[in-house]
Amino acid sequence: MAEPLLRTIGLRKSFGEREVLRGIDLSVAPGERIAILGASGSGKSTFLRCLNFMEIPTAGSVELGGRMLGAERKRRDGGIDRVYAEPELTRVRQRVGMVFQQFNLFPHMTALENVMEGLRTVKGVKAPAARERAMAELARVGLADHAEQYPARLSGGQKQRVAIARALAMDPELLLFDEPTSALDPELVGEVLGVIRSLAEEGRTMLLVTHELGFAYHVATRVIFIADGEIHESGTPDEVLKHPQRERTQAFLARHREFSL
Repeated sequence: MAEPLLRTIGLRKSFGEREVLRGIDLSVAPGERIAILGASGSGKSTFLRCLNFMEIPTAGSVELGGRMLGAERKRRDGGIDRVYAEPELTRVRQRVGMVFQQFNLFPHMTALENVMEGLRTVKGVKAPAARERAMAELARVGLADHAEQYPARLSGGQKQRVAIARALAMDPELLLFDEPTSALDPELVGEVLGVIRSLAEEGRTMLLVTHELGFAYHVATRVIFIADGEIHESGTPDEVLKHPQRERTQAFLARHREFSL
């Protein structure tokens, strides 16, 4: 069996007194496509943000490519913390791309400049090569003819496709999608899901937080249901979406029966 590309062990995250993640253990094999389901506030987005260290885990560990990230530091009370150096986190964020719910594009930059930005500032790619790569990624998501448009002139679906192109330009080993269609008008959802489906067909490894259950059923290789900061149920799309075993999963799915399997 292939070594996991990503593994979390006892991952926890608290904000003050509120514990959002309560010990998540997950292994992600290369090429897996994992759909993450759960009610609002269950910890789904926080989990993704901990995987590319936009949020620093409170406890537990993350392994990427078989290497544990961070270093142990002993506290005065004898406990152990993990600390993360910024250069290491920069390297992790190049390997783990993230696509956000709200696009997070720079409004003063064109679509092309948004995609070029990481290549130029993080990877140090020269402008001509960065431009060529950015144009290729915009073409991949069907936006080559919108390269010189600013975000204000783009639809929500187009903005999200620019955000996907920006993530792809960094050559990530793992893609994280945090509810990439939830901010879109219904008629624009399909164009973004189409791009994600094409990435799945390429064999990309991805974790996708979504409420698009029909899409999850047809595209994911595994589905996990998170409740109260823990993985409550995990299995194939058939097992979790058609034949859930846990009461919490059944209740969640009963509220989302508008999709077609």
